[in-house]
Amino acid sequence: MNYYYLIFFFFIQLAALKSFHVRLMSIVLDVDVDPSTTPWDPAKAYLFVPLIAEKYHNPLEGIDWCLVEKIVETNSWNNPLQRARPDVYLGTNERTLGGDRREYGFGKLRHGMAFCHKVHPTYGIRGAIAQFDVVKASGLLPSRDSIEPTDVYHSKEKLQLADSCIDVQDLAGRIVTAAHSGKRFYVDSVRYEMNAENSFPRKEGYLGPLEYSSYADYYRQKYGVDLRHKKQPLIRGRGVSYCKNLLSPRFEHSEEVENEENLDKTYYVYLPPELCLIHPLPGALVRGAQRLPSIMRRIESMLLAVQLKDMIRYPVPAMRILEALTAASCQETFCYERAELLGDAYLKWVVSIFLFLKYPQKHEGQLTRMRQQMVSNMVLYQYALNKGLQSYIQADRFAPSRWAAPGVLPVFDEDSKETEYSIFDEECPAAETEPQKDFYADDCIENMREDGEVESDSSCYRVLSSKTLADVVEALIGVYYVEGGENAANHLMRWIGIQVDLDPKDFPCPKPYNIPESIMRSVDFEAIEGALNVKFKDRGLLVEAITHASRPSSGVSCYQRLEFVGDAVLDHLITKHLFFTYTNLPPGRLTDLRAAAVNNENFARVAVKHKLHAYLRHGSSALEAQIRDFVKDIQDELSKEGFNYFGLGDCKAPKVLGDIVESIAGAIFLDNERDAFIVWKVFQPLLHPMVTPETLPMHPVRELQERCQQQAEGLEYKATRTGNIATVEVFIDGVQIGIAQNPQKKMAQKLAARNALVVLKEKEENAMTKDMDNGEKKNGVQIFTRQTLNDICLRRQWPMPQYHCVNEGGPAHAKRFVYAVRVNTSDRGWTDECIGEPMPSVKKAKDSAATLLLELLNRCYPDNR
Repeated sequence: MNYYYLIFFFFIQLAALKSFHVRLMSIVLDVDVDPSTTPWDPAKAYLFVPLIAEKYHNPLEGIDWCLVEKIVETNSWNNPLQRARPDVYLGTNERTLGGDRREYGFGKLRHGMAFCHKVHPTYGIRGAIAQFDVVKASGLLPSRDSIEPTDVYHSKEKLQLADSCIDVQDLAGRIVTAAHSGKRFYVDSVRYEMNAENSFPRKEGYLGPLEYSSYADYYRQKYGVDLRHKKQPLIRGRGVSYCKNLLSPRFEHSEEVENEENLDKTYYVYLPPELCLIHPLPGALVRGAQRLPSIMRRIESMLLAVQLKDMIRYPVPAMRILEALTAASCQETFCYERAELLGDAYLKWVVSIFLFLKYPQKHEGQLTRMRQQMVSNMVLYQYALNKGLQSYIQADRFAPSRWAAPGVLPVFDEDSKETEYSIFDEECPAAETEPQKDFYADDCIENMREDGEVESDSSCYRVLSSKTLADVVEALIGVYYVEGGENAANHLMRWIGIQVDLDPKDFPCPKPYNIPESIMRSVDFEAIEGALNVKFKDRGLLVEAITHASRPSSGVSCYQRLEFVGDAVLDHLITKHLFFTYTNLPPGRLTDLRAAAVNNENFARVAVKHKLHAYLRHGSSALEAQIRDFVKDIQDELSKEGFNYFGLGDCKAPKVLGDIVESIAGAIFLDNERDAFIVWKVFQPLLHPMVTPETLPMHPVRELQERCQQQAEGLEYKATRTGNIATVEVFIDGVQIGIAQNPQKKMAQKLAARNALVVLKEKEENAMTKDMDNGEKKNGVQIFTRQTLNDICLRRQWPMPQYHCVNEGGPAHAKRFVYAVRVNTSDRGWTDECIGEPMPSVKKAKDSAATLLLELLNRCYPDNR
């Protein structure tokens, strides 16, 4: 009997804990769930329960059973307003606190009422704005007629609420539900100096006449509620916000303390007690439970990383693996992009060496194609699919509203039912069920709308691009390389399926080159080795490294194979240097640094700087002329102020100059038994000064593009060619800003963008020095916006300006808007209508019109200054 009693008692306790868990998480996630009918997922067999401060050997004794019993057995849950936040979300003067707003469901309620159907609003679907009469008609409000009126407001110890009378001290730390709106508030204090007859405050910045004479007048006009206990003190409350994503930084871009203080400002509301219902859950419990979705998301992600770590079987911190699995779209404090950059360079290096040693007869073009076949994104994507990495990748920003707690599914999963058996289920199913099949994107085609969106529930699938999976493979390689060096990275590559083992027994170092003596005497080895500050063991490698394909010689190959290896070696070494030097640099800036340091233009300038071009063995007069012209242009560039060596000069470098730098790196690498450290020791001073975040140049085309995007301006390039000369024009909002000519189209575009930037900067400087009587200064530049006009209207107690669209036209990619504005002044009536210039956005069009009206007002009202 004792055994069966314990089992029975255990199930009673489990049922109570389940009910408590569901009640708590349904409030946190805003989902109306009945504990007796909720489905349970066996994959999430855990509960959130309250604990007491003391420690107990028996975990069950540490549970706060008193609180569990109080929450579970209360009758307050019978009122739908006390469950999930209703869809009839009312718009009041209180500040809207966070969360997404899905505006559907309320129409169903109003439709049902119109046809005399007894319906209630759906719960857990936030956002629709309703009127108080709808809430009353829905039957959600407690009947105040059933409560005997008392004179509790004469006492400071009791308050008359919507459905009961309560001691003031019992309000401390509680949550109240506003019966007129369904909103919930943390009780901050009871303000005895205020009551419903106090004057209602003005809206911030509003200088017009009072809209409501008192709080009682406000509730009577806005909600149709006649307060009975107007002398009662008001409750000061703070809104219960929606559950937030705590994994994303909130103030990442806030630089000024003043702005952060505004963001952290607490907004209070004052509520008549007779419109409040005491919520059964304590405020501290709800506030703490709102952190649980973010905590569990991180725990679940870490468990996936640990599981993947066990599959790979190499000791690497699970947190670093999670970093390699997290995309930037998650908007967390870490992502895989930095590690992916390092892994990409390492993978390219290892595969290049493997192919070079395994296929000594293949030329550079064949090796490049073979490398592409081994490390392309589609190949890495297939490797990732074979290992099931798509199940571990974190690619979506965490949204608590979409997170499913055990027994509390998201609003869009309310109709889904789990049929698998769990200890949390009330009854065991009679038969086993088939496992759920994988969901592929092809299954969605029939449900695709015209705009490309999928109509089916987005919670049942994820969309991952092939590039994302390929990037994760490279990021894992990068993480393993950082944590365990080459051995760890090679282990990861073998696990994923990339077989590139470089066993010295299988791939011995090449034998010394047998170069004809006549050729050896023609090369000034002392000068070259002096410029490089290195001694070659096999000088035949150096001869090959400086021999161009246009110089045929018996017994000497051209530098292309060495250039293939050197390109990968330098890419890996420079990327590694930047990665470990600038550990806090964002991935985008790190990519820009790598692009500025590893490119043919930069290497060509290195060759000229150290006079390596003088030792190039070639047989082309045209190539000689190109090199000579480039060297002259470089000398001219050196005399220009602000010149840099990072490949953004005004002249195009011959490719051969960058190639010999890479081929020399490949020769040094092979001459020193494939020791990359020796290569870096030689090339670090040659590459000096290395690009830094402070000296990083931005490509003019990119700089102009980003500027136009920030200013919402239309940017367009028009290119034409006449003979051997390409002409590129730059247009911004249809106006030509820059133009340039060059034999090469890309160079002409770069020069035209640079010229356009010079023109724009001159205009900005002129705007800074021009004295304008109206306007506000922002970063030293006087600007005129709609806010300036609004401030004048508020100061003079005029109505707000009236804008209307005069014209909207242009193609879809280059829309233009024209707006007009006028204002009704108190002494002169309506002003003339001011029509602005055509602009690419509505905001800019309104600002243009507002600027003209400000100039008009400045002439009419000189005191505006």
